[in-house]
Amino acid sequence: MDSFRAMKERVLEITLRAYSEKLFAGTSGNLSMCDEAKRFVAITPSGIRYETMKADDIMVIDMGGTIVEGPHKPSSEWRMHTTILKQRPDIRAVVHTHSPYATSFAVAGIPVPPILIEMISFLGGEIPVAGFELPGSAELGASALRALEHRHACLLSSHGVIAVGEDIDQAFIRAEYAEDAAKIYSLSLQAGKPKLVPDEAIRAMKAKMGISQ
Repeated sequence: MDSFRAMKERVLEITLRAYSEKLFAGTSGNLSMCDEAKRFVAITPSGIRYETMKADDIMVIDMGGTIVEGPHKPSSEWRMHTTILKQRPDIRAVVHTHSPYATSFAVAGIPVPPILIEMISFLGGEIPVAGFELPGSAELGASALRALEHRHACLLSSHGVIAVGEDIDQAFIRAEYAEDAAKIYSLSLQAGKPKLVPDEAIRAMKAKMGISQ
């Protein structure tokens, strides 16, 4: 359907940008965005290499996972994406990466604390770790939802990273910033003992932004 073309092209564009920035490798990672009515989701296909991916490869599904348009299977993580999209009215896009620095903390089960004041505005604060659930399950989406409360990104235990946004551009830049913060934290651990942003500065920043938590 022509009505889905813009969504599919947008998902492809951001997916290729994420791949070029090495936020995932091979056929890992997956991205999605939904329409304003939250009826349909454009999501990356399963098992298609990014070097050859075209807009026609992007799948369109409904919130129950039924294929509406496209020649492939949707990402195996479609349940995680739709769980988050259905439960968060403020979110219309999900970016799941395996970016190396952030994923290293996901593997270690260590949250990335607020080491940069910009983490408050970009990510909502620290990057927490969601409890482990099997890939491809709705339970993984539920676990991510809990970790994403008052946050815009989280780590998936032994898995990777999730970033969300009002649109796919916002979700993507949050995924980029999650990786950047994790990289800086990793390097700062090697340099010495990182100093966290003081609590009073976090409270002041949140008050300035109108954030209650």
